[in-house]
Amino acid sequence: MSYLMGIDVGTTSTRAVLIDEKGNLVASEATEYPLHTPQPGWAEQNPEDWWQATINSVRQVIAKAGIRPEEIAGLGLSGQMHGSVFLDANNQVIRPAILWCDQRTAAQCDWITETVGRDTIVRITCNPVLTGFTAPKIIWLRDNEPDNFARVRKVLLPKDYIRFRLTGTFATEVSDASGTSLLDVPNRRWSEELMQALGLPMDWLPEVYESPEVSARISRDGAEATGLAEGTPVVGGGGDQAAGAVGNGIVEPGIVSSTIGTSGVVFAYAEEPFTDPELRTHTFCHAVPGKWHVMGVVLSAGGSLRWLRDALGYTGYEQINKEAAEAPAGCEGLIFLPYLTGERTPYPDPYARGVFFGLSLRHDKRHMIRAVMEGAAYAHRDSFEILDAMGVPISHVRISGGGARSPLWRQIMADVTGREHVTINVDEGPAYGVALLAGVGTGIYPDVPSACHTAIRVEQRILPDEKRHAMYTEFYKQVYRPLYPALKSLYAVNAGIVVKYLE
Repeated sequence: MSYLMGIDVGTTSTRAVLIDEKGNLVASEATEYPLHTPQPGWAEQNPEDWWQATINSVRQVIAKAGIRPEEIAGLGLSGQMHGSVFLDANNQVIRPAILWCDQRTAAQCDWITETVGRDTIVRITCNPVLTGFTAPKIIWLRDNEPDNFARVRKVLLPKDYIRFRLTGTFATEVSDASGTSLLDVPNRRWSEELMQALGLPMDWLPEVYESPEVSARISRDGAEATGLAEGTPVVGGGGDQAAGAVGNGIVEPGIVSSTIGTSGVVFAYAEEPFTDPELRTHTFCHAVPGKWHVMGVVLSAGGSLRWLRDALGYTGYEQINKEAAEAPAGCEGLIFLPYLTGERTPYPDPYARGVFFGLSLRHDKRHMIRAVMEGAAYAHRDSFEILDAMGVPISHVRISGGGARSPLWRQIMADVTGREHVTINVDEGPAYGVALLAGVGTGIYPDVPSACHTAIRVEQRILPDEKRHAMYTEFYKQVYRPLYPALKSLYAVNAGIVVKYLE
């Protein structure tokens, strides 16, 4: 029996999973680390924290499974997208990594768009340049930390830094690279045209692979640190959303995923790289070779509930879910906009912030908790509405992520969107998906769809309640959707005042 390992470098923790050839989970482990916000709108992490978490998670999984490292046939890597790790000539990290949810680069996005041209950017990358993406982070470094910028010799995404520490190889793959604003998404390769226009050298970028391709092998140093066997193949892997989609079986038309993690994502498979005319969704390369995907992104879905949990002093989610269930559906008119770290879909606005609307003396923390859950569901509905307008087929929705472990939240998602949601037999997220990709790259499975068909099956169906859906639709159309346009100008004014009085 051979085994497959997946490692996911997430925003809150690094998770390692081990599966057997049939896709059965053998062992898993997650190791947490902090996220730093040195200024409002900023989000950074220390790449060394990712590495130490990787070492611990991998060693724990091998010990739990009780296997020999040589029995692991291959390994896949996933991670939070868009983050920037800057390395110097000695391959040392220059500064903390700037993360996907960081909003400091609005001016740099404008500069790139004006310098290159919006039509050119969309033609090459299938997306606008957004604050979370990687290219504006590089330009921000040039503009604000010129001494650090002068030292840069390589720019890596989070999972690809871990690949380097494991293997000594600089490599990435198409799904994660799609979120850099530097990849030619239709042709699945780095864009020399964009790099030249931005004045950046091509050799700063790692070689780009398809997701199931073997990109490197565990080095002696990587083996000594983690307990893995030297020479173990490491496939390209995937950005967390594409990898999570593989782990959910979103590898053919009609099956859509809805994920409630720190962020929230509605993810649909695509045969061609087509885009929303209004550019409200992202079009990226899929982890399935030669395929693409369309996704809408809510920056603070589960992250909003985690914020409220911490703000109210809860230590876990069991009690918070129990109290939310005591509040009525619709929360008697209390609406939450989940824009705690800005927003992506349908409003690419770094200045947007969270709002409770409709508070009254009748509302207590139970209503607030449920309103946060409903707010994230309304935000997901925004993406479903766009996919419908684009003509994307949706036969059923597979729900996953930490928030999906809550039966209440699953029902709210079905009721708000009016769509049947289903759960599947595995819920290990992106780490599970890249373990399957490792199986494809090492020949255990012939292709990605075959891997998914072998390992994944539907378990529970959650049907929407028609009465609640009708009520939620009224709140969504008449209150939730009009709120952002009504507040948009105030968000920018508010952000300006905050910056003005920063100490």
